[in-house]
Amino acid sequence: MNAPLPTANHALSLNCATDFPILSRPVQGRRLAYLDNGATTQKPAAVINAEREFYEQSNANIHRGVHWLSQHATDLYEQGREQVRQLLNAARHEEIVFTRGTTEAINLVAYSWGLSVLKQGDEILITGMEHHSNIVPWQLLCERTGAVLKVVPVTDSGELDMNEYRALLGPRTRLVGVTHISNALGTINPIADMVRLAHEAGAKVLVDGAQAVAHQAVDVQALACDFYAFSGHKLYGPTGIGALYVRYDILKDMPPWQGGGDMIHTVSFERSTYADVPQRFEAGTPNIAGVVGLGAAIRYVRGVGLEAIARHEQALLDFATAELALLPGIRLIGTAARKAGILSFVVDGIHPHDLGTILDTEGVAIRAGHHCAMPLMTRYGIPGTARASLALYNTQEDINALMAGLHKAQKLFGVGR
Repeated sequence: MNAPLPTANHALSLNCATDFPILSRPVQGRRLAYLDNGATTQKPAAVINAEREFYEQSNANIHRGVHWLSQHATDLYEQGREQVRQLLNAARHEEIVFTRGTTEAINLVAYSWGLSVLKQGDEILITGMEHHSNIVPWQLLCERTGAVLKVVPVTDSGELDMNEYRALLGPRTRLVGVTHISNALGTINPIADMVRLAHEAGAKVLVDGAQAVAHQAVDVQALACDFYAFSGHKLYGPTGIGALYVRYDILKDMPPWQGGGDMIHTVSFERSTYADVPQRFEAGTPNIAGVVGLGAAIRYVRGVGLEAIARHEQALLDFATAELALLPGIRLIGTAARKAGILSFVVDGIHPHDLGTILDTEGVAIRAGHHCAMPLMTRYGIPGTARASLALYNTQEDINALMAGLHKAQKLFGVGR
């Protein structure tokens, strides 16, 4: 274990009971141990209040109205864009496009950049640990363009085979799509090295950052990636909002993906011209309140401190990994040397869904299934795993509840001894 574990989060300068109201709610008559943060995080009061206050005090449509409320709402929306720019350390605010989340962001790149660039025989390189959101859009793009999808294999420990990655990169590689942190394994991939190698081969790189931005500092300029996508709801923000970073020299030449209001410069029945970036990619009335909530979430996380969060979660992961090793009949799936706060495991004699149901009766919320990573489950020869995923508000008490629930499940099924 890297550091002594707190039983509460005083080391992170937060009070779970007041900062996260839902954590005070009992579940199944028990104290809630919420360990499904890889699916979505709980929301701090600061985010909940920001959305409510927007609708109570500032609601209007943006970019179009000359009245005060419209201009005020526009200011709040663009302040949210600046919060994202700072979070990712993008060079300029025009490089930030708001989307519904990571999935829509990846689809935007596929259909705008991909359809305008890829040709028959070009290659897209992804990895064997990708979320479906970083697989299916590229499959659809390959069907449309004649491009070929290739896959970097995953080792038994849950790391990318970097020798194979180097071998698969070639003169026809146009794009590499890779997750920053695997949602099913917790593996932290060597993004900067992968970007460097891809650029040497003449390829662009898209990073799925859905599992990264809430758990560690991200600097897109240091990574040198071309595209970076994330979802607000995994960053303690609202659902239905996310962001896509695109390097400006790429974004300015990308054609619109969706047409409609607010993404145009002029419209006639003969032809239309389009707005500058990023507005060109934000057709229609956006999720304004979601952007306000996302901005509040970013301020909250940066106030706690991403480095402090990373240390806390690493200490908790080390503790949980050691405790899990003491239980017989349990196998971790994903034992990479560099891991984030995700414990994915199988228990002999108990289906992951049954395990999740039993843990729920103890007030412990985990995820059970394939985690939108079916090819990865196939690679390990399993239908799915039980996954406990950590957040800044989790404590040793949550891990103790998880271990007690696992012991109860093994006793009920008569296994593990």
